[in-house]
Amino acid sequence: MPKDGLDPDGEAPPARRASARAGLRAAWLGLGLLVAGLGAVWLYATTLPPLDLAAAAARSTVVLDRSGTLLRPFATPDGRWRLPVTAEGVDPRFQAMLLAYEDRRFARHPGIDPAALLRAAGQWLTRGRIVSGGSTLSMQVARLVEPRRERSLGAKLRQMVRAVTLERRLGKPGMLDLYLALAPYGGPLEGVRAASLAYFGREPARLTAAQAALLVALPQAPEARRPDRFPDRARAARDRVLDRASARGVLTMAEAEAAKAEPVPMGRKPFPMLAAHAAEEAVAADPANPAIRLAIDGALQARLEALAAERAAAAGPDLSAAILVLDNRDGRILAQVGSAGYLDASRRGAIDMTLAIRSPGSALKPFVYAMAFEDGLAHPETLLEDRPTRFSANYAPENFDLTFQGTITARRALQLSLNVPAVALMEAVGPARFIARLRATGAGIQLPREAAPGLPVALGGLGITLTDLARLYAGFSRGGTLPDLQRRAEAAAPGPGHRIAGPVASWYVADILRGTPPPENALPNRIAYKTGTSYGYRDAWAAGFDRRVTVAVWAGRPDGAAVPGLVGRIVAAPILFDAFARLGGEPEPVPRPADTLMAGSGSLPPPLQRLGRDAAGAPGPSLRIAYPPDGARIDLGLTPGGHEGAAGASGLALKALGGVPPLTWLIDGQPVAQSLRHRAEWFPQGAGFARISVLDSTGASDSVAVRLE
Repeated sequence: MPKDGLDPDGEAPPARRASARAGLRAAWLGLGLLVAGLGAVWLYATTLPPLDLAAAAARSTVVLDRSGTLLRPFATPDGRWRLPVTAEGVDPRFQAMLLAYEDRRFARHPGIDPAALLRAAGQWLTRGRIVSGGSTLSMQVARLVEPRRERSLGAKLRQMVRAVTLERRLGKPGMLDLYLALAPYGGPLEGVRAASLAYFGREPARLTAAQAALLVALPQAPEARRPDRFPDRARAARDRVLDRASARGVLTMAEAEAAKAEPVPMGRKPFPMLAAHAAEEAVAADPANPAIRLAIDGALQARLEALAAERAAAAGPDLSAAILVLDNRDGRILAQVGSAGYLDASRRGAIDMTLAIRSPGSALKPFVYAMAFEDGLAHPETLLEDRPTRFSANYAPENFDLTFQGTITARRALQLSLNVPAVALMEAVGPARFIARLRATGAGIQLPREAAPGLPVALGGLGITLTDLARLYAGFSRGGTLPDLQRRAEAAAPGPGHRIAGPVASWYVADILRGTPPPENALPNRIAYKTGTSYGYRDAWAAGFDRRVTVAVWAGRPDGAAVPGLVGRIVAAPILFDAFARLGGEPEPVPRPADTLMAGSGSLPPPLQRLGRDAAGAPGPSLRIAYPPDGARIDLGLTPGGHEGAAGASGLALKALGGVPPLTWLIDGQPVAQSLRHRAEWFPQGAGFARISVLDSTGASDSVAVRLE
């Protein structure tokens, strides 16, 4: 018998040769069909318009805190929640489940999976219906990028072409990121991050096995499986994902069974809304920026929002509260609580009370004292009179408790927030100068009907925002220099450095306010603070600071209605002290300047022992500084009338006209010379700004500011 089926001549039988030729022709035909198919696909691809990813690139604007934690997201213009996300921000176990369930060969195929397509085609031919679509994750992305309603072979072919195009353009990591951002999850939710926040109230970086499985299952039928509407369907779909994950080694069987016992969320959770006012204002100021990072500390913001809501609820109906926290070093806004609840309509929570102009009551008194200290009109131990006093024909202020303390030091008068001494100092400083000084710092001061400044501004007869008040108070911890507010996390260039007072005067105020009696159940001598209550009990204020931070608090009704019993010390001060407690760490006192004058009332120079209004002696000619002139720039190396002083420093001649000798000269509130003549000399220690003041024996004074170069 011939071996190997050959005939005796060693040739294959004719039938076998014919079969081989037929097989070869079939192979060539298949190859030709494949080439023709590929050519047809290529020709089809050339007819498609360029792929536009602009719509797919649209994301919800997000506002983040200083560390990148989400404070508040905003919906896209078409009302969808599509938050920015990449694979680095998603739980790796979710990604493993996704690929195990949707596309095991994702890492190896070019966008289409021939094996999956053949399997889908075979199922269709044998069963007469579509059992699986054979779509890869890349094809699903193509459908999301370029959505089409029809389900046809043409639409499928288009997806295949687009999938290959996208893979070549973005690579595997880009394709995965696009799926994570665009996958539908029911209603307006798109992307795994929005879904994780809406259904679980957490970022997708860490998910339980059950949560990950549910997020894998939902995009296949996002409306039919929505857990907030169809929890049973959602559970069944989730469990199928868990079974497949277990079968393919992503989870153990025990892990899958434990995950099935976890309940499915029955509703949607609200998106984060921390610092809602600050976020809204930031987006309005920079609408084209998709991700805005604020200087706010998200954890601190959450604690203070809870504090404001709790205290406002305890204070009474319709009341709101606002809290602002500044970093004294650089002016960064660490927390901005604009109301007791952004969504609380009964308290008008949508109004940002950190930016509302309200009357500050006594909260501005420290700045009157600071100017008086700087001008050399007073010292913390200067004696003031707290007695019934008429400052003009129709202005005779009274204290809050309708009593008077008699003769008292400036220190104690400010700590007790007495009105008559504050008005007396305002009279000496000058209301117009006081308002000009505040406005020169950039504070938005509003006077009633644009009236000329009068003595009542010492007691709150003007309007100011909580934000401006906090910035002014921060100046006391910085030697009188105000910080420029920094709302963004990115460092900004420093501003011109406006001053509210000199270093010595600022420290005097800080030291006095640190001794202010604390509210009930609070520890004394921890923070420097001052309260204020506006006329008619409409606004309660408290502002406090240490070396590190400044905290300002407002409480009241946003509509400005009076609230009986709304007093700064009773309502706002406890919030202030609780806010400091929630900051963490021990308060640090403001350091004392080296050249501070520490003396008792009897040891002060005579003009500083008692405020000039009550000083004995007949007034002489009007006292004024003749040299240097106000605003002068002085060269230390060559000053008119000066000479070389000790250690090579230049002496500066000081000249006055009028007044009743002896004259006392002060630099930044510290006495430097006393003379029976109208001339003196001062030896500056270096360049910079200085305020030069002179007082005569009656308490009359004048002051100028100069720049030494």
